Amino acid sequence: MSDGQLGWDFSQVFGERAPGEEVQDADVISAVEFNVDGEKLATGDRGGRVVLFERMHASKGAVEELRARFDEGGFRGAEGDPEDDARGGAAFSGRKEPVEYRYLTEFQSHEPEFDYLKSLEIEEKINTLKWCHQGANDANFLLSTNDKTIKLWKVYEKHLECVSGYNVNRDGDSVGFRRAVAPGASAGVSDGTEPGALRIPSVTRGESIFTARSRRVYANAHAYHINSLSVNSDGETFISADDLRINLWHLQSTQQSFNIVDIKPANMEDLSEVITAAEFHPQHCNYLAYSSSKGTIRLTDLRQNSVCDSHCKLFELPEPAEKRSFFSEIIASVSDIKFSRDGRFILARDYLTMKLWDVKMEREPVATVNVHENLRPKLCDLYENDSIFDKFQCCVNHDGTQIATGSYGNIFKSFNTTVHDDGESGGSFEVSKDPRRRLGARARGNGYYGTAGGANDFFNLPPADFRASKILHMAWHPTEDIIATAAANSLYFFAGGAP
Repeated sequence: MSDGQLGWDFSQVFGERAPGEEVQDADVISAVEFNVDGEKLATGDRGGRVVLFERMHASKGAVEELRARFDEGGFRGAEGDPEDDARGGAAFSGRKEPVEYRYLTEFQSHEPEFDYLKSLEIEEKINTLKWCHQGANDANFLLSTNDKTIKLWKVYEKHLECVSGYNVNRDGDSVGFRRAVAPGASAGVSDGTEPGALRIPSVTRGESIFTARSRRVYANAHAYHINSLSVNSDGETFISADDLRINLWHLQSTQQSFNIVDIKPANMEDLSEVITAAEFHPQHCNYLAYSSSKGTIRLTDLRQNSVCDSHCKLFELPEPAEKRSFFSEIIASVSDIKFSRDGRFILARDYLTMKLWDVKMEREPVATVNVHENLRPKLCDLYENDSIFDKFQCCVNHDGTQIATGSYGNIFKSFNTTVHDDGESGGSFEVSKDPRRRLGARARGNGYYGTAGGANDFFNLPPADFRASKILHMAWHPTEDIIATAAANSLYFFAGGAP
């Protein structure tokens, strides 16, 4: 890896699987999302559940003590391995504190439904999650959606209260009222200090728990499967996108939405592309970007027209004629787009590559990374087992200089976009407690490599293993070099450091 390329070290895992443990389909994570400051993270799964995590911050004394341990060489690798020792020291160098999250709460967001008009089952799987504005009293709001229905959830801290000091006698097995006047005492009002005196019950605050409550349900607005949600920077509106339409909603109104993009042709036989992802600009509330199955990204301005039939910018890089094949249209489909936090760049992921576009330059991307170029000879096999239709997500840091995406073989790949080498200098990291285990000498930076055999051996795996070992969902912390990655039902956190 070159200078400026991040190395990634394991920080934490939730839901770690034992070797050979079978994973239930309902437990597989289908969405991962940090909130605006990275202090909380939400995951959704195929069973319709949403699980929330919260960042834990160590005290200043604990951080200084840990820093001193690393500075003194207190870290020891497995069996005194000097390479592990050096790696452990690098894991803490330059970081203010260790990365640690804690489980907060979980709730059932969606249930399986049945559309009787179309005779279709609607899965409970969470397609995507988006955090909304911060509410009063530290409450958080979260949007979640399955194929048809969007829900707004309020997540807040609730203090349990209990009542104590009842005027009942629980001596033995009998239950009765306490006597207002003690035996032998004169009648009158007791001050509550005498035995048998009436007492006023008191309410005391107990433990605090986090709970979620559904606040809004946005339904019956999409005829096709919802693939994207994006909250506007104005904090009041959001969009939802399906294959052919993008709708604009107000968070406070569930009765109506405005259709702002509609690519459905009058005759469905003329349909040539579908919408694959959509996202608002992070700073300018009037800009919206959406991608298509043809590999194009359109940037539209909501101030121009109420219906955005036209675009103000079009980002497209046609495939060279010599590389075109039967699979060209399939692999050109953009599976995910992300704006950098400053809004200057758009990162797009298709099946074989990632492209970083400057929003001010439509001519060509500022960086193109070959993620899966070594799979090009295998496209026929990938088509037969449907892996060519996998939708890999991508993520980008705040200024667009570092990008990452998932891959096959239980690894994710990280690249420095300022090094213009088509991703040759990028790094591959295993989603495990030892992410650098598979790092080693190689001829090309975009190839899958391992301890034996490389990519060819990997494609000899049974189809079930092939599907289970891909990394589809990941998210980058808004301000720090922290990545959250989903591997089946497990959630891994990695911290960026020295290569």
